[in-house]
Formats: sequence, structure tokens, C-alpha cells
Amino acid sequence: MDVTVFATLTLILLIFCMFIYSTWDKMYRPRNLPPGPMPLPVIGSLLEIKSGELVKSLNQLREKYGSIYTLYFGSRPVVILTGYQMVKDALIDHGEDFSNRGQMPMVDRFFQAHGMILSNGERWKQLRRFTLMTLRNFGMGKRSIEERIQEEAQFLVEELKTYKQKTINPTNILVQAVSNVICSVVFGSRFEYANLKFLKLLNIFNEAFQLMSSTWGQLHDMIPEITTHIPGPHQKINKLLGEILVFVTERVKINQETLDPSNPRDFIDCFLIKMSQEKQNPNSEFNSKNLMLSVIQIFFAGTETISSTLRHGLLILLKHPEIEAKLHKEIDKVIGENRCPNTEDRSKMPYTDAVIHEIQRFSDVLPLNLPHSTVKDITFHGYTIPKGIDVYPLLYCALRDPDYFATPNKFNPDHFLDENGSFKKEDAFIPFSTGKRVCAGEGLAKMELFLFLTIILQNFKLTTKMELTEADISPKMTGFANVPIPYELSFVSR
Repeated sequence: MDVTVFATLTLILLIFCMFIYSTWDKMYRPRNLPPGPMPLPVIGSLLEIKSGELVKSLNQLREKYGSIYTLYFGSRPVVILTGYQMVKDALIDHGEDFSNRGQMPMVDRFFQAHGMILSNGERWKQLRRFTLMTLRNFGMGKRSIEERIQEEAQFLVEELKTYKQKTINPTNILVQAVSNVICSVVFGSRFEYANLKFLKLLNIFNEAFQLMSSTWGQLHDMIPEITTHIPGPHQKINKLLGEILVFVTERVKINQETLDPSNPRDFIDCFLIKMSQEKQNPNSEFNSKNLMLSVIQIFFAGTETISSTLRHGLLILLKHPEIEAKLHKEIDKVIGENRCPNTEDRSKMPYTDAVIHEIQRFSDVLPLNLPHSTVKDITFHGYTIPKGIDVYPLLYCALRDPDYFATPNKFNPDHFLDENGSFKKEDAFIPFSTGKRVCAGEGLAKMELFLFLTIILQNFKLTTKMELTEADISPKMTGFANVPIPYELSFVSR
């Protein structure tokens, strides 16, 4: 071999080794972070995570390192919080310190820290305050939004009757029904179930949700430095979000052309009016980009999570017909056959309330929670957590905390019932997260789950030809979100 070539190869190898060492040294230099497994250069703690078992792997690491530990997503340290008390201490007792939104590489390229859910600082404060106020004005927790849900639930019942007890996969119809509620608030109108454009949009949402929850989505969040540059299904997420943006842009344009500032019809109208009012304010965050991306985030959050919870719920009831029978009995006693259920009925239906809470706890639709981030350098439980470190307060470990739930891995409505059969609250029940970043649509979601489930069961008995097991109804805990297995059932009129 030519001496020059040999010297060149040796130099390249030396530089490469120096790069690897410096990367590793920077990555693992002691910084009084919480304990955790030693990371490897480039891939960090990737080998600690079993393929397709992200949540379960994180829970197993808890047994070795305790309720607070550090992992490395590539070269990026991430602090994991497990158990209700640890999550509460961070998000409530030290809520301001942990109030920033952390990194989500699989969608950050698209949203770029804009929109109500994924923004930080003054932008987040302005957009969240406006969103909460607007949702309240459009009836969150009041009669008007309740009537919209009741109306949509009746549309759903009529649609299900057209199937004449045939076996169907309930995914599309439930997604459409739930989405129509948020559509009535955001867009000012619902869509017919036969609307192909609407159905296509919801299929795009569902595909994006599935990809974010897949092994590829998991890898993209853990080692984005690598996965950003290699082909795979995860590369499709931004394309799907772009298609949704086209739909939202069209709807915003319609609103702009028909806007009456004295009579706002929906969230978009309210945002457009606010943009006009704030156009002379150089510090205003009310602009077209935040409007478009807030709408996508609200629409996404208000559709996939609730419809997934309902699908989990129906699947669980198919496996446990004895629970469904008790629900029918309580619905018949309190509501009867003809009157439409309302939210006031909930306080008189402790068993139904307990079952709905247990469906949310057990299905655990967002087990990882959305990542938080520290707003400054802090000392927490004796460790130093620098400003900007991503923190995952795991909802999974709170909702399955054995100190609060007697049978954490089993579906058991008794978790929310006292010895007299009355409903009881549990502090560790935090499916909407908690603290300053608690889900802005929590009130709406609770109302939807109660009204949709009771109206469905008031009108139908659920049956299936499938032989379901406990493993079938248990959430898979593969990554970002829990999606129920595909299943089919019949809605038999009562």
C-alpha cells in the first residue's frame, strides 16, 4: 500500500476515534444527573429499549434505577419520572420549573414550536389563555357543548342502526362521531358520515397516529440524528401532517371570506378576530402560522385520543359482558329507554362513572405523556437537572401505581368504588396529565366519554364472534400512544 494512502487512512481513523471519544465523553461526563444505564456513542441508551416495548422497558428500568433516572436519546439526556408521587412532585409541587414542552423530533420539524400544545414561553401562555377562554365561550362545561355532543351521539345511533346488526369494525364510525364534536367547535359545523373528503382526512389522522406509535416513530424520537437521514415509514409523518394543513388552510380561507366580527361562529373566527385586534402589537403571537398549527393540534387531540379510548372501552365490554349488563341496568334505572342522557345523570350513576374512569386508566392512551422540559437549572430530589433537559413524567406508572390501584394491570371498576358502591376519586388518576400543562380539553373529553358511551349502551347490546382474551384487551404499550387491536362487533338494538 502506498505510504501516503496508509497515512491518510490512519489519520481518518484517528480523527474518527477522537470524534467518538469526545462525543461519548461529552455525553456521559458526570453532571449530577439522576442515575441510569451507561449510554453508547451515537445511539445512547437505545439498546436498553426492547423493540416495540418502549413503555414496558422504561418501567423495567425503574426497578433498577428508582423513580427518577436518566436515559440518553442519542446524545441527548432525558430524565424519566415514574410513580404518581414523583410525577406530582414535578408537575404540581414544582410545576413552574417543569412547565416547558420538551422535544418531539417526529413532529418538531413540522410544527417548529408553534401552536398551543407544542409551544413554550410567552407564545404558549398567550395561545393557551386564548384557547381556554374560547372553549369556555363556546360552551365547554355548559349546556351548548352538551347539546352538540348529544346531537352527534344521536346521529351515531341512527347510523349504527343502518347496519342492521351486521358485524362491523367500529373504528371509522367512532372517529367520525368524536371528530364531529371538535369540528363543531373549531370549524363551526359537523360533517356527514358519508362525506368522503372528511373520511379521507380522518384516515390521514389515524395513519399519522399509528406511525407515531410504531417502532419507527419510537426510533425517530430516540435517535433523530440518525433516523432523520434514513428512509422508513417515519418519514411519511410530515407528509401526512402537510395534507392535513391543506385542509385546514382551505377552512380558514372560507372563514376569512365570510367572517362577521360581531358574530363569531367557531374557534377559527375567534382567532381571526384576535389577529385583527392584535395586528399593531409587535409581541402578539396571534398570526396565521399559530392559527393553522393550533387548529391541527386541537383537532388531533380532540379526535384520536377520545375515539381510541371509546374503542378500547367497547373492546373491554365485549370481553366482560357482565360489566356491560350492570351498565345497562344502571342506565335503565336512572335514564330509562327514551330520554337522552345528560351530564347531570353522571352523579347518579356511580358504576357507570367508575367504569369510564377505569377504561381511561386501563387503556392509558398516552402512556408516556407529552415530554416536558425544565425552564431553568433546578435541583430536584438531590439531582441537578439543567435548563432545557427533556423530562418524561410517565402517565403509565401513575395510572398503574400499586399504591393507589389494587390490581393495576387488571381491568377493575372497583378501583373507583367504595365499600358502599359510591364513586370515589383517586389522586393518581391523571390520564389528562396534571399541573400547568394539563390537557386544555379535559372537560370536553370527560363529557364526550360519558354521553357517547351511555347513549350507545342505552340503545344497543354489544356482541362479537371473536374469542377475546385478556391479552387482546390489554394496551400494547409499544410507544407514543396505545391503539386497540382491530376488532369487529355487532350493535344489537335493545
